[in-house]
Amino acid sequence: MRVLELRIPPVALFLLFGACMWGASGYLVFASLSLPFAGILSAVIGTTGAAVAVAGVIAFRRHSTTVDPTQPGKASVLVRSGIYERTRNPMYLGLALLLTGWAIYLGNVVSLLLVPAFVICINELQIKPEERALGTAFGEDFEDYRASVRRWL
Repeated sequence: MRVLELRIPPVALFLLFGACMWGASGYLVFASLSLPFAGILSAVIGTTGAAVAVAGVIAFRRHSTTVDPTQPGKASVLVRSGIYERTRNPMYLGLALLLTGWAIYLGNVVSLLLVPAFVICINELQIKPEERALGTAFGEDFEDYRASVRRWL
C-alpha cells in the first residue's frame, strides 16, 4: 500500500467511491434500504460535510499554507485554529460526511458500507503519510496537537 501513499488525490478517491456507491445502488437492488426522511437526512449530512470541508480549506487559506494533499511536506504552518481545534482532518471528514449523505440518498446498504472503506483508504493512503510529514516538519508542536485533537471527531 505504501506505493500508493500520497499518490491518489483525496478528491479522486471521493469521486471513485461516490461512483461505486452509485453503481452499487443501481446494480445491487437487493441491498436497497428505505429510511424515513432519507432526502432530508442526506441533505443535512451532505451540507454539513460540505461546510466542514470548506471550513478546513478556508483555515488553510487564511494561514497561507498549501491545501495540496499530495505535498504535505510543503506545509508552511501548523494550523490549529478554527475547525482544526475540533478535528485534525476536516477536509477528509467533510468528504466522508458527503459520501454518507450520498449513500443515504441512494438508499443502498452496500453504498453505506463503502463509507468506512473510504475512511480506511484515506487513513492509510493520505492521513498517516501526512502525519509523518507534519511530524518531521513541526516536531513537538505537531505531537502536542496530535495528542490534543482527534484525527476525525
